[in-house]
Amino acid sequence: MTDPSPRSEALELALASQDVAAVAFALRHDVVVVPKLVAPAGGAAGTDAAGASGASGASSADGGSTVDGAEGGADEPADDGPVFGAAEQVRVFGRENTDKRILLLFSSADAYAAMVPDDPRREVMLYDADALRAFLDVHLDVLEQVFFDIAGPHTMAATPEDLLKALR
Repeated sequence: MTDPSPRSEALELALASQDVAAVAFALRHDVVVVPKLVAPAGGAAGTDAAGASGASGASSADGGSTVDGAEGGADEPADDGPVFGAAEQVRVFGRENTDKRILLLFSSADAYAAMVPDDPRREVMLYDADALRAFLDVHLDVLEQVFFDIAGPHTMAATPEDLLKALR
């Protein structure tokens, strides 16, 4: 039987204890839930209704949305489960009037849902250490901050450079 909500219990416990070393260990040896950018119905892939684009695991991170804005997505939420790997686009967030982006990572799909409770198009992917490291390597120049479980109750933050060091 599969868990309907993808999660990393190791990351969840590490965040609850606010243990930086345990967070790094969980990220190196388990998975992390990554928001997936979903194109709006009838829109171009990677672009939401406001014209913001997502960062692919293999191309440049050239966009995102404001933290309080909702990205576009499919008409119906996906119920096929998470995508594993870097083939899909990562949903990143940005502040107005800046080209820097914020990467939000989660211990579970439920933790992501708590951040965007009214977004019917939220989808997630699971990244292992290799996929997360590859994403950070490609997009390090546009990422200014990484937050874990930003909706709480055990939020932590790291610089992209520190997170990359922790994954090596």
